[in-house]
Amino acid sequence: MAKKHEGCAVGIDLGTTYSCVAVWLDEHNRVEIIHNDQGNRITPSFVSFNNDQRLIGDAAKNQSATNPENTVFDAKRLIGRKFSDPVVQKDKMLWPFKVIAGVNDKPMITLQYKGQKKLFCAEEISSMVLTKMREIAEVYLESSVKNAVVTVPAYFSDSQRKATIDAGAIAGLNVIKIINEPTAAAIAYGLDKRSDCDGKRNIFVFDLGGGTFDVSILTIKGDVFEVKATAGNTHLGGEDFDSRMVNYFVEEFKKKNEVDISGNPRALRRLRTVCERAKRILSFAYFTIVEVDSLFHGIDFSSSITRAKFEEINMDLFEECMATVESCLCYSKMCKSDIDDVVLVGGSSRIPKLQDLLRDFFKGKELYRSINPDEAVAYGAAVQAAVLSKGFKNVPNLVLQDVTPLSLGILVNDDDDDDNMDVVIPRNTSVPIKKTKEYYTAEDNCNVSIKVYEGERARATDNNLLGFFCLSCPGTPCYQPLEVCFAIDDNGILTVSAKEMSTGNTNEITITSDKGRLSAFEIRKMIEEAERYHVEDKNFLRIAKVMNKFDDAVYSMKNALKRKDVNLKLSPQESEKINKAITVATKLLAKDSQQKEIDVLEGHQKELECMLEHLIPKSD
Repeated sequence: MAKKHEGCAVGIDLGTTYSCVAVWLDEHNRVEIIHNDQGNRITPSFVSFNNDQRLIGDAAKNQSATNPENTVFDAKRLIGRKFSDPVVQKDKMLWPFKVIAGVNDKPMITLQYKGQKKLFCAEEISSMVLTKMREIAEVYLESSVKNAVVTVPAYFSDSQRKATIDAGAIAGLNVIKIINEPTAAAIAYGLDKRSDCDGKRNIFVFDLGGGTFDVSILTIKGDVFEVKATAGNTHLGGEDFDSRMVNYFVEEFKKKNEVDISGNPRALRRLRTVCERAKRILSFAYFTIVEVDSLFHGIDFSSSITRAKFEEINMDLFEECMATVESCLCYSKMCKSDIDDVVLVGGSSRIPKLQDLLRDFFKGKELYRSINPDEAVAYGAAVQAAVLSKGFKNVPNLVLQDVTPLSLGILVNDDDDDDNMDVVIPRNTSVPIKKTKEYYTAEDNCNVSIKVYEGERARATDNNLLGFFCLSCPGTPCYQPLEVCFAIDDNGILTVSAKEMSTGNTNEITITSDKGRLSAFEIRKMIEEAERYHVEDKNFLRIAKVMNKFDDAVYSMKNALKRKDVNLKLSPQESEKINKAITVATKLLAKDSQQKEIDVLEGHQKELECMLEHLIPKSD
């Protein structure tokens, strides 16, 4: 049985482009999607730094066009990856911010903050977004939030999942469970259909978000949600459709004006913003105008795009999506007719052409669109968070049976030309699982090295090394049997053990993905830095509030001095003192915000308010 955690837990959909937080309300027997300080139920996964402050969410995205080099987005595409990864190399050419190689080939984001160069890893940026989601929840619940269920793409590797847990730790959150995004969406579907769903239902979840793509097939029977198969691409989504449109209009601008804007981050950011808006419009319209005033060197840009053209420039990506759909159905060993509902999740699933391709693939089956594609994942995560928390009475008693997203195996030949990976647990195997396989020693009196990998490539070195250990076999002749056992528990923890049969010697490893993962010291250091940034943010807001009150006091004082009845009461000395105070206040207000001392401001503010109260009693 799953461990129950103390305190309130929330569900967080940590998205590539937008994030969402939700909580189960026991008193109302439902999930509440929590709106942010702007009143929006989804928050941009953007973090921005400038000379005065750090911005997260809507505020960061709103100024991304004026500060593109110091505004970070798509951090989810970096998390758990190496700088040398071809995906990272391709992406960094499109981003306005700079990404460099750090220690152990870890990608580091270079930014300017308060005039100083700062380096951030993807976990830190993601932790800032998670901190924002936690604060949104705390304002709504009027209490602190420490526990969370965080969702990840079904195709995330072990290192990417562990990196997400690290991001939660830096944000001050105890990530009580990581669940797959399609599985979370299936929970939202299951609760929505609970009243009219008595028997078993097979559902196909098509989850296409801003930066990742997942498909999963689940069987729902009562309170049991069993994943049958999953497939996907952790580097395909709405951002890629936006990039195609940006490239299309960059070429058009070049043809019309003989000017290349591909190297100008600010122009590209502004163009990307209108392209994203145009993509959304084309989901319900057949034609839209794309306009940017003074896009580059004072040149205005105005063009149009039809839905047909948008589909043409993205058709190969759409076909890639459908190939993944077909492979997932193949892995599940089901027929198209076995699927009861096709559930759309993620903002990009609204694209009409993709919906048409899905309908055609499933032979005209109507798509299920009753749940909100932007909120379904956070909804399911909130339900799972309530299930794992103490104190909830009315939460559904759900049982999740997930699968391994990638194949797991060992290196069977350490030859550079023949380093094959032998699969012990194939992908899409239901967990928990325990599986044993027999191997043989290659030499007399040898120490056997067991290297554990995950991935789908034939060569072990092309896959992801999870860990390794040695099994000592002294006095053992060649070709003696070895038993290697892979065991995955309910929480997805993998333990690999090996036993030499003739001597009984054993050894094992529990996979923790320490390779490339942040150390405990690094996490503590980042937690301290996160707290320092939080204090700086609070101080900046405090200064802003005091400045507002200070400005209001100066304005009120100047207006009071214009009144004849007030001037008649003032002696020359009092008048001089007030004018001097106003002059000092005006200079303080004009001073650089970084140089303002809040105690000085508050002192002058109170002095002015005291003078004003003396001039105009409250009874007036």
